[in-house]
Amino acid sequence: MKTRHTSLPAPADPVVHEPTGFPDAAELAVLRAWYAGVAVRPAVERYLPSALGNGKSARGVLGRIRRRLVSLARAAHRDDLAALFDHPADQRAQHAKAVAQAIDALRTVRPPEPQIADEIAQWFAPRAVRVLQAYGIATLADLTVRIPRRRQWWMLVPGLGAASARAIEAFFAAWPALTEKARALIVASRQSPIVPWESISLPHEVDGSEGTFRAPAATCTLDAANDYEAVQTWLSLHESPATQRTYRKEAERLILWAIVERGRALSSLTTEDAIAYRAFLRHPSPHARWVGPVRPRSSPDWRPFNGSLSPRSVAHALSILGALFRWLIEQRYVLANPFAGVKVRDASGSNVLDVSHAFTEGEWALVRTIADGLEWASGWSGPAAQRLRFLLDFGYATGLRASELVGATLGHIETDPRGDHWLRVTGKGKKLARVALPPLAWDALARYLAERGLPVTQLHWKPPTPVIGSLDADCVDTISSARLWMVMRRFFLLAAKAIEADHAPLAGKLRCASPHWMRHTHATHALGRGAELTTVRDNLRHASVSTTSIYLHSDEVKRARQIGDAFASRK
Repeated sequence: MKTRHTSLPAPADPVVHEPTGFPDAAELAVLRAWYAGVAVRPAVERYLPSALGNGKSARGVLGRIRRRLVSLARAAHRDDLAALFDHPADQRAQHAKAVAQAIDALRTVRPPEPQIADEIAQWFAPRAVRVLQAYGIATLADLTVRIPRRRQWWMLVPGLGAASARAIEAFFAAWPALTEKARALIVASRQSPIVPWESISLPHEVDGSEGTFRAPAATCTLDAANDYEAVQTWLSLHESPATQRTYRKEAERLILWAIVERGRALSSLTTEDAIAYRAFLRHPSPHARWVGPVRPRSSPDWRPFNGSLSPRSVAHALSILGALFRWLIEQRYVLANPFAGVKVRDASGSNVLDVSHAFTEGEWALVRTIADGLEWASGWSGPAAQRLRFLLDFGYATGLRASELVGATLGHIETDPRGDHWLRVTGKGKKLARVALPPLAWDALARYLAERGLPVTQLHWKPPTPVIGSLDADCVDTISSARLWMVMRRFFLLAAKAIEADHAPLAGKLRCASPHWMRHTHATHALGRGAELTTVRDNLRHASVSTTSIYLHSDEVKRARQIGDAFASRK
C-alpha cells in the first residue's frame, strides 16, 4: 500500500485585533509623553513595553492609540474631536493642549440621541447612505415612514443588502421613539388621499354601505358591510399572487378614482361614470395626483399610475372591472354592472401579442455585447454584471416569463436519459410544464453558478437554491419579480444611452423594453432559425399554435424580396 503524503499548509500570520475601548492609563501616558516632546520609541518603551516585540513598531503602537481616539469620537458623533485627534504628526506641539482637553471631554461624552429630522449620513455606513439617498431617502423621517416593517422590506431598495438592512433595523430597535415620532409626522403632513389598497380607509359617505345600486342585504351571499370588504373577498378568491396583484391594482385605481374624482361609492357608479373612467385611464389627471415614478407601496410618493395607458391596457383594465361587477351581481351585492357595453376603440388586438416587442438578431447581438462590458464601461460590480449577463442568456434561450425566472430553483432542473436538460415550471393558471434548456442556457447556468461559488455538478446541487441569486451574500432567497424588472430596465436604459448616437432606432426600442421582450425575441429567433411551430408553441406553453404563428416572418420576408425583385429601382 502506498502512503499518501499531504503537506500541511503553512501557519497563517497571526491576526492582530486592535482593542476598541477607551485607552488605558499606560496608553494615555505614552500619548502624553509624545505630546510633551519625547520621541516615540522611548515613550513606548517606558510606559508600554509589553506592546513591543513580534515585529511591532513603536510608531504602530502610537498610531493605534490615536486611531482609537478618532473612532471613539466619531462613534459619539463628535467630528470636531475626531478631526483634532487626526492632526499631522509634525503638528503635535501646537495641538498638545487641545488634545489633552479633548481626551478629558471624550471620557464623559454621551452619544447624542437621534432626532427624526437628522440626515441618515449621521447614523449609517456610507454605502447604505449612498443607496438610500439614490432611492430618495435623506432623513430618518424618510427612512421610517417609507420602509415597511415586514420581512425582506429591503429588497424594494435597489442595492441595499440584508446586512445593511439588519443594521438599520437594529438602530430603530434601539431608538423606538423615532418610529412613533415619524408616524405622527406623516399623519400630520400627508394630505394626499391617494394611498394603496391596504391603507385605504373609506369615509362612511362613500364606503358603499348605502350605495345607490346595492341589492337588498337580505339576499346577499356576502358578509361584507361595504364595498372595500366586498372587493377584498373577490380578491381572496384568486390564489395566484400575480393574478391577485393585477386584480387589486385595477380595483384600487377604480375605488380611489370614484371617491376622489366623482365623490361616489363603488356601488353607486353609473354607466356615465364608467365611460368617464375609460377616458381617465387613457390620460390620468390631474397628473401630479395620479401619476409618478415606481415607488414602494409604503412610500408617500407612491402613485397608482406610471403614465397613460395604451388602448390594450385600458381594455384589459375594463375587462377585469367588468368581471368584478359580474361577480358582485352573482353574489347579489349590487344590481347592475356599469361597465357592461363599455368598449375600447383600437384595442381589437388586445389579445394578440405585439411582435414589435422583440429584437432582431443583429440588435440582440449588440445588446449582448454591451452587457459584456458593464464592469469597465459602466461601473457595475462584478456580481451584478454577472447576474445581468446570466439573465440575458438564460431568459433569451428559454423564453421564460419573469415570474417563472424568479421562481426557478436548481431542484426544478432535470436531466433525462438522453442527456437533455429541462426546467419544471408552473405557468399561467397553475399549469405544470417542462421547458427545454438548450446549450446556451445550460452553459450560462454553469458559468453563473461558478461565479456565485456554488457547485456546477448537478449531483452536488442543493434543490432549494434559486437559479437567480441575490447580490447579498447573506441572503439565500431569490429576487422578486419587481426587482428583476428594475434590474433589466436599468440595463436597457443604460444600453440605450450608450448607443443613442449610432443606433437611434435600437435605442428607442431599448427605452421601451422590459424582461418580457426576451420571451418575444426567443420565439422570433427560434422560428427564424428553423424550429418547428409546434416546438416553439410547446416551449412557450401557448394554448394555440395561432398565437405562436404571429412570430413567423418568413412569408413576409419572402413576399418583400420577390416584389422587390419584380419592381427593382431604375439603373
